Amino acid sequence: MAPFNIAVLSLLMLASTSWSWRSLAPGLDLGTLRASARPAVGDSIITVLRIDPERWSLEFAGVSEIEGSRTKNAREWCEAEGFVAATNAGMFLGDYKTHVGYMQSGGHVNNASVNHYNSVMAYGPRVGSGRPIFRIFDRDAAGGDVQSLARDYDLVAQNLRLIKRPGVNAWGERERRWSEAALGEDDKGRILFIFCRSGYNMRDFARILLESDLGIVAAQHLEGGPEAQLYVRIGDFELGYCGSFETDFVENDSNTIAWPVPNVLGIRAGNPQD
Repeated sequence: MAPFNIAVLSLLMLASTSWSWRSLAPGLDLGTLRASARPAVGDSIITVLRIDPERWSLEFAGVSEIEGSRTKNAREWCEAEGFVAATNAGMFLGDYKTHVGYMQSGGHVNNASVNHYNSVMAYGPRVGSGRPIFRIFDRDAAGGDVQSLARDYDLVAQNLRLIKRPGVNAWGERERRWSEAALGEDDKGRILFIFCRSGYNMRDFARILLESDLGIVAAQHLEGGPEAQLYVRIGDFELGYCGSFETDFVENDSNTIAWPVPNVLGIRAGNPQD
């Protein structure tokens, strides 16, 4: 699934810290940025799907939850589950089923083990919890205990931390580079599906996001390299991206196929609290 129907790229200007936005539907906007930092490979374009959690429901879909299901790429998951958009839910183990880190969706627990990852996404607060509808929590900050979040929210996903609240670059000085799919939160509490095909190291990537006018306050790494992907289809608009570059794996920009993955995050119209 190489990039296609790239009408949105007509919005791109020269390298900048300002995003260009296109409204796809109420509460759903597509943003593009051409970063000034030179990537290992690629055109330095970053794409963000900005989602109002009051208008769009965030959901998990995976082979462990859906009986008889198989691994699919983001487009196929959207077609199977009726999602408007989908991206990776996070990294997974060699059984092609189990999320790396804690993961629950409603009554389904994909992985009950809490590891050392310091970022926890939570969505869909349970009645009486008093929690925000969507939040990326830091485990080493108040309110970020995984077990308490699991009690208070329907959807909880633990992943590697990219940006710590309230906008601190949390990635160490590592030179490995890859195409990136990330999940973010902005200063208005909106969900950000973030995708970049170009090969950046993640400290530089986080810095680009923080120095732009995106208003990002927290983010977690979902997937890198050729498995990273983002797919959107709404009305007559369709856009699909897949990754390619990853240090010591696919060190080029040649991959044009969206690889099947066992778990995704998807959105559909509706508020889970309605």
